[in-house]
Parts: sequence; C-alpha cells; structure tokens
Amino acid sequence: MNQVPVTAIDPLPPDERDRKPVRRLAIVRAGFTAFALLVAMQFLRWMVVERDSWIEKLTRVQPYQEEIAPPRGLILDRKGAVLALNNYDYTISAAPNRIGREETLEVSNRLAAILGRPRDELAELLKGDGFYSPIERHVPRQVGKIIISADLPGIIVRPLAVRVYPEHTLAAHTMGFVAGDDKGYYGVEGFYDKVLKGKAGLRDTGWNPWDQPVSFTDRRSRGWTVPQQGHSLVLTIDRTLQYLVEQELKDAVERYGAESGCIVVMDPKTGALLALASYPSYDPNRFAEIDKELLIDPVIGRQYEPGSTFKIVTMAGALDAGVAEAVDLYNDVGYIEVGGRILRNWDERAYGTVTMIDIVVRSLNTGIAHVSTLLGPSRFYHYVSRFGFGRKTGVDMQGEVSGTVRQQGDLEWHESDLGTNAFGQGLAATPLQMVVAVGAVANRGFMMRPYVVEQAAQGGRSVSAKQVAIRQVISERAARILTEMMIEAVERGAPLAKVAGYCIAGKTGTAQTPVVGGYDPQLTVASFVGFAPADDPRFVVLVKLDKPTTSSWGTTTAAPTFANVARILFSQLAIPPDQARVAAN
Repeated sequence: MNQVPVTAIDPLPPDERDRKPVRRLAIVRAGFTAFALLVAMQFLRWMVVERDSWIEKLTRVQPYQEEIAPPRGLILDRKGAVLALNNYDYTISAAPNRIGREETLEVSNRLAAILGRPRDELAELLKGDGFYSPIERHVPRQVGKIIISADLPGIIVRPLAVRVYPEHTLAAHTMGFVAGDDKGYYGVEGFYDKVLKGKAGLRDTGWNPWDQPVSFTDRRSRGWTVPQQGHSLVLTIDRTLQYLVEQELKDAVERYGAESGCIVVMDPKTGALLALASYPSYDPNRFAEIDKELLIDPVIGRQYEPGSTFKIVTMAGALDAGVAEAVDLYNDVGYIEVGGRILRNWDERAYGTVTMIDIVVRSLNTGIAHVSTLLGPSRFYHYVSRFGFGRKTGVDMQGEVSGTVRQQGDLEWHESDLGTNAFGQGLAATPLQMVVAVGAVANRGFMMRPYVVEQAAQGGRSVSAKQVAIRQVISERAARILTEMMIEAVERGAPLAKVAGYCIAGKTGTAQTPVVGGYDPQLTVASFVGFAPADDPRFVVLVKLDKPTTSSWGTTTAAPTFANVARILFSQLAIPPDQARVAAN
C-alpha cells in the first residue's frame, strides 16, 4: 500500500506572516504614546490649570518650627534631698487636615467621652484643613494613655513635663509652684524661673500635601537647636531641720490656740536661711485647689506691727549715736507725752528710776519712747532705714513686700509717731525684716543679705551664692552692749526662752492687732526674736504667733516656742553647750 507524504501547511500566506511583529510593535508604541500624552496633559493641568491651587497647598504645609521644652532644673536641700522634680502628663492636639469630614463626628464623640468635654466644642476644633489645633494642654497620664490606645486619626498625644513636690507641704511657701503655663510663681520657683526653666529647643516639622508626617530631626537641618536643661538649685535649707521646725510651729499654733504663725531661722554671719516655716501651709502639687490668700508667704509677703521686739532697733540707734549708755538712768512715772499723745507702759505701771538695761528687760514703752526723743525724728528714722525697714531685704524669693514706715515729712506722719514707732506700733515689717535686723546685732553690727539658694548647677558646672554684707548698721561696740542687754532681757524678763547650758540673747514682743479705727482690745501678735550662743551666734530665730487665745503675751507663748526651736538647732547643728566650748578653748 502506497503512503502519500504529508507536507506541513502554513495557515497564513507569506505576506501575512511578515506583518504580525509590526502590528505588535505598533500597539506598544501606541500605548507609550498614549501614556506620554496622559502624563503631559496631567503635567499641563498641574502647571497651568491648577497652578495657583498647588502653590497655596504647598505653601500651607511647609514645615514649621516646633518648640521642644527643656527639662526644668531640680531643687534640692543642702544635703541633696530632692524637693522638686519633674514628671509628665500629656498634651492633646489635632491636625484637622488629617481628619476626613466623615471622621470628624466620630473623633469628636470619642474625645468628648474620654475628656468629658462638649462634643460640639471639640468638633469645632477639628474642622478645617489646618495642621495644628490645640485641644487640651494638661491631661492626666491615665487619660492620655486611653487616647493613645484609641488611635484616633489626626489626634496627636505628646508627653508634657509637670512639676512634682515629693515632700508635699514641706517648705511649700519657700518653694512656690509651677503653674499650667510652665511658669514659676512665688518663692524660689518664681524668683529663679528663668534659671530653672532652661532654654527651649526648636525642630522643623509639619505634614506634606499627602497628609504624611514630615519631621526634620537631623541636627544639621536648619532651625534645629538642642534644648538646654535648666539649672538645678541647692537650697540653704536642711530637710530634716525644716521638718522639725515646721512641726514645732504647728504644735505651738495648736497649743496656744493661735490663728496662724511663722518661724524664721537664719545664720547671722552669712545671711543663709536655715528654715522658713509657716502655718497653715499648702501642698504645691495641688496649688490650684487652694485659696489664693494661702499662697502668699507670710515670712516675706505679709507685714505686721512688730511690737516690743522693735525696741531692739530703737535702743541700737541710741547706743550707736551716743545719746544713751546701758547704765543711764530714766525716771519712769508710768506715762510720757510725745507729740501731744500720752503713752503708757503695757501694764500701766510706773517703775521709778530705771537704767537703759531695765527699759529693755522690763519692756517699758515709756522708757523706749523717751530714748526715741533723745534721738529725734531725723536720727531715729535714719536708723530705722539703716536696719532695712521700709525696703525689701533682697532675699531670693518671689513675693517680698517692703513693709510700711511713715517718716518725718510724710503727709500721714505725726509727731506722736516718734513715740509709738519706738516700741513697734504704727509701722509694719515682715518677719524676715525683723530677723535680718536682729541678725545685724548678732553679727557685730554688720547686716547680711538673706538668701535661700546656696548653689546653682548645670551640666557639671556649679556656681555658689555670694555672701553679701549690705552695710554696717551700728558699731561693733553698740552691738556688743545691746547683746548684753538682750541677755539680761532673757534672764530676767523671759525665762521661758532659756535653754540650760546656753547663753541666749533675745526680746519678747506683744503687739495689738490693728482693726478699722484702732486696735483690737483682745487679739495680739505674740513674738520672740533672739540669737544663740550669745557670744558666738550660730543662728537668729523669730517666732511669731498670730492671735493666740490661751495667752496674749509673747513671754508665755512665743518665748517657750523659741526655746524648743533652739534645742532643735543646738542638736541639729551640733552646737556644744557654753561650758564645753569654754573648756575646749
């Protein structure tokens, strides 16, 4: 059987086979051409038709500079215990341009439920196409974490430093506080706000037109500056001593039924403030909840009539001017007329012939008014001014007032003021002014400027405070004689201020409380100011009790409180008894 050979047959004629690759190439070319035309048309639309719109959008989202808050400096006591430090809450803001219109309602509802704020108010903040809208500056950490976990579009949650006072009420008035605006107020926080705050940094940031975050954190980027942490401050105050003095003040206020009180402790040789106690006090962690009047530091921000403690100043002027000596005599008949006004002793008694020492020991108003007339208005007010009354002490705490002194020539001054001012009535001082004045007597006549910050440190460097002698108020001789008078005032006039084994110089004060039209017949300000050891003073202390009710006299309230504080100081400062110190020499 013959087989016919099979021949492969091409279904396309030869000319068709040649055209096939050409068609495919043409299709590819057409595709590229169409794509190029499309790109060109889009580019033309951007550059011509929508040019102004793109310029406005790109301009709007250019990076802006964001401030980076520096850590605030710490505040430490003289032994390194932390009195003020930093923690953090959260600050909430929004980028409205990242929130779609359909998302605004949902986001505002969620935030309203978490923050407890009206939904419509939040929805208004989320409207528009801006890149930043503040919502709430200080949000508790727990609330901030809830918002973070909610992962809401366009909502920015960032940590925000907050000030914390771990000792709560301890030295509260001295510390002051930092408010929600990151500014320090009152005390050390207010006075040293710029030093503690440091220097803020800056960085470029923003959102691009496609709602993508842009952050130029490279230090080489323009506008970048590194935040500088604030200085840390070391105080002259010792935490333990401060606590013990505060407890003694609280006990005294309660023991004597007083309305309030304060105690100031200062080193008279340097001006360093060792303790500053006020009662009632407050917790600076919760300053916003406190009556604003309680925020004022009574030691430097409130004035009072010092009463008989001011007799120290009058006698100091007389001794320095040479118009009186310790043994000079005065015949006390129980009253004296000065400027047409009759002045009497506190007990309305007459003491007959007395010395200048007796005037101080017995706290005779008539005798000290007589001394002021020996000085005369010009010299008397000269010494009042030299002792710092009527002007600020210059202490490094915010909120100090200057006190009130009417001088000869003032419209409201009267000739009788010379007599009443001599025993601390009719003029006003701050407790710190009184301590600084008596500190000058303890320091051989040299007045030191009080200070509470011992050292400022930053980045391994530290600067110590300078001890500043303001002026020599009285001569060393006058200071020595007056010290002996004040020792006698404690030994014979205020025995409750004595501490066994130590020689103390001091003076009591009982001042009437000013009211409209005169003075309250019952309420007083009881005080005692003194220093020890008398021959080599390590501290000067003022105790002031406002309106005590168990007794109105400084001799029976403030004097024993001084003794208790002195015992604390002798122990904490390791001051040996007088006999032991004499034996050691």
